[in-house]
Amino acid sequence: MIHLESVTRDNIEELIELSVREDQQSFVSTVAESLAQAYVYSENAYPFAVYEDDILVGFIMMGYYEVKQYYTLWKFLIDYRYQNKGYGRQALILGLKYIKEKFNPPNIYTGVAPGNTVAKDLYKSVGFEDTGLIECGMEEMKLKYPMTIKIN
Repeated sequence: MIHLESVTRDNIEELIELSVREDQQSFVSTVAESLAQAYVYSENAYPFAVYEDDILVGFIMMGYYEVKQYYTLWKFLIDYRYQNKGYGRQALILGLKYIKEKFNPPNIYTGVAPGNTVAKDLYKSVGFEDTGLIECGMEEMKLKYPMTIKIN
């Protein structure tokens, strides 16, 4: 069963070892880079380890973007060894539910690197829509509320 756990002393070393396929590396930050950002923006960053039972399979970080005053899916990756097993979709839904239950924002945003069709399709599968805005080299997507995550 997929679940999210806090980043702790017990799992940080293993988290840092997570990696995507070589052809995906230009699309996502490493977990170490993401955790450095989470440290600097600790009041607005919500990082989690993604587990399938007791096996670490990925990393997700939600956040609050003060400049635009909205919540965001900030960082997300599933380790290359565990991709294409449905873990990403389940983890994404859990991350979105966390933000909804804790903050109940009107929308959640994310950015997708151009060419990252796998991520874009995944985000669309749960209800994200393109906004048409490209900022900092990322294509913006928005999940509107009331959040009706598409489960199927």
